[in-house]
Amino acid sequence: MNWKKINRKTHSWGSLICALPILIVIGSGLLLILKKEIHWVQPPSAHGQGESPTIEFSQVLAIAQKIPELGVYQWSDIDKLDVRPKKGIIKIRAKNGWEAQIDHQTGDVLQVAYRRSDLIESIHDGSYFHTQAKLWLFLPASILLLLLWVTGLYLFLTTHFAKQAKKKRAICQLSRASG
Repeated sequence: MNWKKINRKTHSWGSLICALPILIVIGSGLLLILKKEIHWVQPPSAHGQGESPTIEFSQVLAIAQKIPELGVYQWSDIDKLDVRPKKGIIKIRAKNGWEAQIDHQTGDVLQVAYRRSDLIESIHDGSYFHTQAKLWLFLPASILLLLLWVTGLYLFLTTHFAKQAKKKRAICQLSRASG
């Protein structure tokens, strides 16, 4: 049993198997890292008045119902409410991906934009493709990537130390021959 040969085959086939899932994770991860800088991914946060919300939830629902992009008719159409007291806003995230930011004191609509970061996160973790893709495709690909990292590091280090040893032997032979 040749460990180096097995290691190289594992490294070669493993990289081929996990290439697509890892490409998806890397690409979506890059977008998520830059989500605050790229407004196409996530709309920037607006600023409202004051630091203490004064409008009630019934008013938030009424405001959301007046924004056609959100498609909100009842509470079940809203995915999340994000209250940001220091920024003076409430973000209303509809289930259709649209987001409205309203002033938490006046109820004025400050911004309406499509939010892609949640979609990109679901692509990143594999749940976009299927609920089980996370555990049965992306988790094994991640474990395989870890294995590739370990085997790649092993290959690098053994090659590096073998070259160092070869150089030392060559230097020793030269010093013996000249001495």
